[in-house]
Amino acid sequence: MRNFKNSLFYIFITGGFTYLMYRIVEEGKLLEVGRKIVSPSSEDSQWVQFLSSLFHNLQHPLALLLFQIITIVLVARIFGWIFRKIGQPSVIGEIIAGIVLGPSLFGQYLPDMKEALFPIASLGNLQLLSQIGLILFMFVIGMELDLKVLKNKANEAVVISHASIVIPFALGIGLSYYIYHQFAPPGIEFLSFSLFMGIAMSITAFPVLARIVQERGIHKTRLGTIVITCAAADDITAWCLLAAVIAIVKAGSFVSSLYVIGLAVAYVLMMLFVVKPFLKRIGELYAKKENIKKSVVAIFFLTLIVSSYLTEIIGIHALFGAFMTGVIMPDISKFRNVFIEKVEDVSLILLLPLFFVFTGLRTEIGLINEPYLWKVTGFIILVAVAGKFFGSALAARFVGQSWRDSLTIGALMNTRGLMELVVLNIGYELGVLSPKVFTMMVIMALVTTFMTGPALDIINFIFKTKDAIIPSEVKKSSDYNILISFGNNQKGKSLLRLANSLIKKQPDSANITAMHLTASDEMHAYNLEEYEKETFEPIVKESRKLEQHITTIFKATNDMETDIADIAHEGKYDLVLVGLGKSIFEGTILGKVLGFTTRIINPDRLLDKFKGKEGLFENSPFDDRTRLIISKTKTPLGVLIDKDLHQIDKVFVGIYSVGDVFLIDYAQKLIYNNNSHVTILDDNGHTKNNFIVENALAVLEQNHPDNIEVLHPDKLNKPFLAQQDLIVFSLETWKKLVEEEASWLTDIPSVLIIKP
Repeated sequence: MRNFKNSLFYIFITGGFTYLMYRIVEEGKLLEVGRKIVSPSSEDSQWVQFLSSLFHNLQHPLALLLFQIITIVLVARIFGWIFRKIGQPSVIGEIIAGIVLGPSLFGQYLPDMKEALFPIASLGNLQLLSQIGLILFMFVIGMELDLKVLKNKANEAVVISHASIVIPFALGIGLSYYIYHQFAPPGIEFLSFSLFMGIAMSITAFPVLARIVQERGIHKTRLGTIVITCAAADDITAWCLLAAVIAIVKAGSFVSSLYVIGLAVAYVLMMLFVVKPFLKRIGELYAKKENIKKSVVAIFFLTLIVSSYLTEIIGIHALFGAFMTGVIMPDISKFRNVFIEKVEDVSLILLLPLFFVFTGLRTEIGLINEPYLWKVTGFIILVAVAGKFFGSALAARFVGQSWRDSLTIGALMNTRGLMELVVLNIGYELGVLSPKVFTMMVIMALVTTFMTGPALDIINFIFKTKDAIIPSEVKKSSDYNILISFGNNQKGKSLLRLANSLIKKQPDSANITAMHLTASDEMHAYNLEEYEKETFEPIVKESRKLEQHITTIFKATNDMETDIADIAHEGKYDLVLVGLGKSIFEGTILGKVLGFTTRIINPDRLLDKFKGKEGLFENSPFDDRTRLIISKTKTPLGVLIDKDLHQIDKVFVGIYSVGDVFLIDYAQKLIYNNNSHVTILDDNGHTKNNFIVENALAVLEQNHPDNIEVLHPDKLNKPFLAQQDLIVFSLETWKKLVEEEASWLTDIPSVLIIKP
């Protein structure tokens, strides 16, 4: 009855008001009397009108801006991905993407398309959006700086940091003396031009440098600490100098700029002694609450906007205000994480590529069209490298660093990246840098950033060393070292239990190293130590429970598979253990582990699926990452398919070929160290026909008669396997079993697959 009433009401409302609208429109047509109404009559004119309307919509500023953003983000992501694959920071690829879309390439060969996509009238909107992206980015950069490091910095870090600014700054001013007459824009004083050349030469890209240090695993070393400290101090000093330079340029003279600088100093003092305590108080009030209210988030974002507005009005650029707001954010990881998560994705993925492309639109490589101009560009690069690279290296050597560490510091401090582009764009907007000088300096920024990775590799090659990430206690252990690499804490604990069962009774001659690798673009310098502590805390607790000493390795990386292989080789580990995830027969993990169809499959019906030949075992028995680890790792490798492995009392070892005899060694370790009961399946009689296997088993049976058992294949069944804690196969046997669609693989416990 209720549904019937609802239906009647619905019909009455929709029908009645539809009829009312129809009557109003009909009566409204009478109002057209006396008016000249233009209405196309033919079908052709209507089609033309439609196309005209569509073209007009495409040219609308909002539609054009949205299409520009789509194009820019796609191209930037593609180029960033390419450069990450060749071991370079993605920022280089994104900068080059901007140059490609600009007049240097796109405008050179497809000028009409370039003009249609980036008409001059639309560049104002693009610039404003890119500036918003920069403001958000500088806010994040300020938050990434760890001021506690600066407070405790060593004397040598102060010397290196200041030298890395003063020397290139002086060389930049010297360079401007030779190129001012020919390349400075008309009407620009030498002081303004030389100061901008000096600041452009002395800048360091702190974000890029921090990620390189993390990726190379030297952030916990003394060298890494010095470099991070130098870069942080360099960043703050350089941005304060930039603010002063902007004030001088805008004021027109040094004396006039003193008023601007005075206001800037007052602004900084207000931020440090008024705004910072206020924000800290808010942070302390809400830090322990589960969720941060939107009103609290609004206060912080409003502070960011007001700060940027004030510095823009004062005359030292809005970016300095954003940077300063990030620096004074409460030193509470929860707050900084919230704002970084809210801001970083939008600024890095959506808005910053607009800045790169806008920079590319200003960069005209075609202006460097003479050999002489390329010589000048080369000379600018030479001065930049001499000032930053060798200036930092010589200062580091002077304070007592080794030549290797000194050159490493120089190579890292020479990284310029995005921060250089920010400075150059400010100079271009102020009219201090001409298009030619701007293009030359952009090329310099690309070259000095690109050379960082190769320079570090060359330094390591010359000195025949690698970045130290292997703990010293591992290098001292010589008998048996195990490396476990985990991503998930629960799987890490299972791997630790497994490793412990292999060396439990050999504390003096064996070692376990727990390693966690994380994507470098997900890490920030300010909370690196806290993130590492939280990551390893469950593993350390488990090690105490097991009474097993462990050493740890934490590393940011952009190539996990290669790093696992390299660290295993460099540390001379005897066994590497990695986790594959859930059981192969749990839900959608099928599609990841065995290349199955991605449907959820009931294990009880798996035998029926075998009969249907639905391709369940067609592909590789491992996911893509595990396959890469297996192919790259030359050290003995164990892959654990974990089903909540807690104890390893009952172990089943399958020997299917002569090549599987090495599994006896692992069986022996489990029996000796863990007192495990090991059942060995002899599928082809190798225990009796192979001298090595026969002797090894004889020794085990003699020393541990209650811990070893040989099982005939006829007795292998699901109930028996279900009683085991761990099943061990060789890699080749596992592949063979998967290819043969072995039905008893269903409902099995944790599996350890070992590659010798």
